[in-house]
Amino acid sequence: MKYYLLLLLTFCLHITPVSAQEKAVSIKGNVLNAADDQILENVHIINLNSIKGTITDTKGDFTINAQVNDTLYFSYIGFQPLKARVTNDWIKYGNVKVKLTEVGVALQEVVVSAHNLTGFVEVDFKNIPIYNNANRYQIPGISSGYEGGSKRSATARIVNSILNPVNSLYNLFSRKGKQLRNLRKIKKDDEIRNLLQNKFDRETLTTLLQVDKVDIDEILLQCKYSKQFIKTANDLQILDAISECYEEYKVLNRNK
Repeated sequence: MKYYLLLLLTFCLHITPVSAQEKAVSIKGNVLNAADDQILENVHIINLNSIKGTITDTKGDFTINAQVNDTLYFSYIGFQPLKARVTNDWIKYGNVKVKLTEVGVALQEVVVSAHNLTGFVEVDFKNIPIYNNANRYQIPGISSGYEGGSKRSATARIVNSILNPVNSLYNLFSRKGKQLRNLRKIKKDDEIRNLLQNKFDRETLTTLLQVDKVDIDEILLQCKYSKQFIKTANDLQILDAISECYEEYKVLNRNK
C-alpha cells in the first residue's frame, strides 16, 4: 500500500509543472522604434495561438495573456511586422522591450479618369459607369457599404463547388480547412477587427489564417467576387467575404 501511495505522489509531482506550464498568464511588454527608441502607441499585438489581440498605450506598454511558446504578432503602419515567441524568461522576469523597424513605403501611381461632366445632372448621371455584375452590402461597424460579389446569394455562388468534388474552391477549402477554422475567433476580437479595417496589404490576414495571398485571391474569385473588389477592399472586408463563403461551404458540405 505504501508503495502505491509513493508511486502516486511521484506521479503527481511530475505532472504538476506541466499543468502549470500550460496555463496562460498575463505578460507585459513595451514597444519601441528600433531607430531611436521612441515609444510606439497603438501598436497591435495578436496572440496567434489564442487569436486574441490588444494595443499599446500612450507609453508603448501592453499586456496580453499568453503561455510559453505562444507567438505574438506585432503590427504597426509604416513598420515591418514582427513575430516574437513567448519564452520562460519573458514570463519569469516580466516586461520585455520589443523594437520594430521602420520601412519605406512607396506610393503607387494613381490614375484619375475624367467623366467629362457637362453640369447638367440628367446628362452627367447617364455618363456614370454602372457595374451590373456587382452589388453592395453592409458589414456591422463599417459606415459605408462595399461590393459583395455577384447578385446571387452566397449559397448559390458555391453550390457548384460542393456538388463537383474536383472544383478548385472545394479542394482549396478542404486543403485549408484547419487554418480557416480560426475565422470565427478572428471575427469576434474587436482589436483584430479594428486592425484589419485599416489594412490593405493582406500581411496580417495571411498570418492569422496561415494561407498565402494567392489562396485568398483564389477563394474570392471562386466565390464570384470581382477583381476590383479584391484589389480595393480592406483586410476586414476580405475577412468577412471569406468567412461568409466558408460558412456556406460548411453548411452545404454537411448536407451533401
